Amino acid sequence: MPAESEKWGWKHVSVFGGFDRGSGTKRWTCNHCNQRYNGSYSRVRAHLLGYNGLGVKPCPAIDNSVRETFTMFDKDRVANKLMKKKNKGTCSMRNHQTDYVDDVVARFFYVDGLNVNAVNSAYFREMVRTVGAFGPTYELPSMENLSSTLLSKEKLRLDRALTLARESWPNTGCTILCVNRLDGSLGCFCVNFFVASPRGVMFLKEVDIIEGDVPDNLFIDELTNVIAEVNPSNVFQVITRIGGQVSDVFESVILSKFPNIFWSHCTSHSVLLLMEEMADLDWVKEVVSGAREIEKCVSDFQTSSSTCTDIDIKGSTDKVSQKYAPSFLLVRKILDIKSTLCELVVREEWKQWRLGNALEFGFNVEEIIARETFWDRANLMVEVFEPFMRLLATFDVDKSIMGDVYNWQVLSLEALRNKGVKDELLSNQVEMLVENRWDKLFSPLHGVAYMLHPKYYGNGQCNNKSLMRAWNATLERYEGGFEARRVLREELGVYWRAEVCFGEEDAAECRNNMDPVTWWENFGFETPRLQTLAIKILSQIPSAAIMCEESWQLCDSMPCREAVEKLGFGSDQAKDFVFVRNNLKLQALRHRKVGSQSGSGCGNWGICC
Repeated sequence: MPAESEKWGWKHVSVFGGFDRGSGTKRWTCNHCNQRYNGSYSRVRAHLLGYNGLGVKPCPAIDNSVRETFTMFDKDRVANKLMKKKNKGTCSMRNHQTDYVDDVVARFFYVDGLNVNAVNSAYFREMVRTVGAFGPTYELPSMENLSSTLLSKEKLRLDRALTLARESWPNTGCTILCVNRLDGSLGCFCVNFFVASPRGVMFLKEVDIIEGDVPDNLFIDELTNVIAEVNPSNVFQVITRIGGQVSDVFESVILSKFPNIFWSHCTSHSVLLLMEEMADLDWVKEVVSGAREIEKCVSDFQTSSSTCTDIDIKGSTDKVSQKYAPSFLLVRKILDIKSTLCELVVREEWKQWRLGNALEFGFNVEEIIARETFWDRANLMVEVFEPFMRLLATFDVDKSIMGDVYNWQVLSLEALRNKGVKDELLSNQVEMLVENRWDKLFSPLHGVAYMLHPKYYGNGQCNNKSLMRAWNATLERYEGGFEARRVLREELGVYWRAEVCFGEEDAAECRNNMDPVTWWENFGFETPRLQTLAIKILSQIPSAAIMCEESWQLCDSMPCREAVEKLGFGSDQAKDFVFVRNNLKLQALRHRKVGSQSGSGCGNWGICC
């Protein structure tokens, strides 16, 4: 019998008691639907997989896409069980054969020049396990079947799985994500189009934009076609990560065609730009310039000198600062090793090295290190940046929900004001920059989501000019008629005053510990227009960084185009192949998330299928 820890189903229930010790019979509660049962693992498995007749009911909170994932987990467990049974008593023979099998697998990758990262693919491992369980009589499918029958079958399966996501779009709205991937070998870039909703992210299509193809018009035409395919009434916003010029120039063109759709900048990219603008302030830039000169000079000395030094000027485990504020990270590192730097520049080895490299450096590093004003400004820069970076480290910008990023801005400015920075003039300069740049870099939806997120209720939003401007801008685009906007304004007042069901004890208790969309579904029914708007805004994904950094970088070493050429697909087959390949990649990401979560369902922003 497999150990209880090997049974995937236990991760999705909470055990609160047992009967006979060692019998496997326990009292448990489903983490998805909160129903309680008595029984062994067979009942847990039946409840999660949707089986009847074992004394439990199928879990009503699990949809088909998640249940399909659980089915895959179960198949893997059964396959592993069969393999263990088959190999029982033959461990020595198996160990002897492992080296030979490894050699055969390696030759397969080497002879065809395949991407060796494929060994980390869940699909590759599933294939190997399944073929091994079937046995030596299995015959591989032909090339013709791979490019026709089997490809069509897999596309049909994905289409069925994606139907659940499509059916949710009218209620929650969805976000179109436009993400580019540069292909330097062909002098073009591919634009990948995705659709994101609480049901997950799905890939729609890939378009090559080549110089000479009138790329401006091509991008607009393709995005227009994507919006029409999804249905403009379902599309709530568009997020682009294909370059600032395209976003700025063509926003007005797209919005003139679809006046009720919001055009948003990627949250992660906007935070990055805001931190870069802070680093570009004159007094900050001077400090960063001096820190970079010190870094370059010390690094060159360490490279060319035979003398060992214990200065680690580049090493850091602060991933958040590396991504959003590398200048801040460098200055903080220089400050940390100030005493070591002061000792270094008076050493004889340093002086001799500097004499031999005087022409290479047009600046006086020793003078910078000796200048107290440099260290004072460096300390001031760290004081100013630190509240922003500390709060950025408390949540994942790339996977945050609407409203959280605006809260980051609010808390950061409050922390900066409360810190009592010595130079109040320069501190105020940073505050003004953040407030003035917010409207340009961030969508009004961020502000409205902050207003409507129950967790941030009562933070004085009605007195905040920036938030009220965001609210008015959102209403102008969301509702074309004055009467509809008036109703929304009145319902917002009901929400702020905690009237009707908003004033109930349960509504107040659940503000901080319930998903915001679920909260509005439960307590917003007496303000139906505001409820609809809140659900749609709080259901949108705010960042395209997940697609830029998490999924597509996994296959950059072998773009879809190369795979298509190797397989010799026609144009229609090629489109099906790209669709299937990219959605399977998203499905693999989702399976990893579901498998790593203990009883949390598919989680926020799970991948479709």
